[in-house]
Amino acid sequence: MSATRYRRFLKLCEEWPLDETKKGRDLGTFLRHKVAHAFREGENTQLSDPEKCDQMYESLSRINNNVNRERFPRTKDTSFTGVTVEECRMLLATGSMQQMDEQKKGLWKTLMERFSSKPEDVTPEKAPENK
Repeated sequence: MSATRYRRFLKLCEEWPLDETKKGRDLGTFLRHKVAHAFREGENTQLSDPEKCDQMYESLSRINNNVNRERFPRTKDTSFTGVTVEECRMLLATGSMQQMDEQKKGLWKTLMERFSSKPEDVTPEKAPENK
């Protein structure tokens, strides 16, 4: 039975799309790593909880086959913010995320410099002595 589970997960991994714009954060890549870890011995792997494995497969399969998307169709192609799926993909791409992180660092450094309680040129060694 473990061999059948293994083959089902392999087929799911083959079908699951990879998003090249999300390097290191892609769900398909994460799924492949988890399956490789769970089935280290391939078809010969002895699973500690076969029922949980079957539940996980069924859940992932429903996501991959858009079961809920078909069951509950959306009236609009945007979220409550008005952002489309394509705009969301563009914003969540690794390059965009890195750019936003760099901007945040710049903002954080600026705020720290502006609201720092100590002047930059006064260090404990150079602080004036009180007499």
